[in-house]
Amino acid sequence: MSPESGGIDVFIGTVRNATKGKPVIRLEFEAYEPMAIAEMEKIAKQALEKWPVQKILIYHRTGILEIGEVPVIIAVSAAHRAAAFEACRFIIDTLKQTVPIWKKEIFEDGEVWVAAHP
Repeated sequence: MSPESGGIDVFIGTVRNATKGKPVIRLEFEAYEPMAIAEMEKIAKQALEKWPVQKILIYHRTGILEIGEVPVIIAVSAAHRAAAFEACRFIIDTLKQTVPIWKKEIFEDGEVWVAAHP
């Protein structure tokens, strides 16, 4: 947080127990780490240029995650809440589209890769 900040918006993504009504056992995340970090830095820079925010934190885990665990956290501080909320939404939406992190959903009867990024 910085002294200019009037608020911090935080998004915490958790592993849910179902997708489209089908029970999920766990998730597995893989990433091409150098590219993923570079892309997250690029997204943060874009948000800093687009909104009057002071600080940004983006964190995404890889590996096996159980139901209820946290794969992603995004925090944005700004003088006013609107900028923090808008920047945070932009960051998670863009992260899901562009960062090379792949998610596999594990079900009782099989598994499926959900999102393949460049």
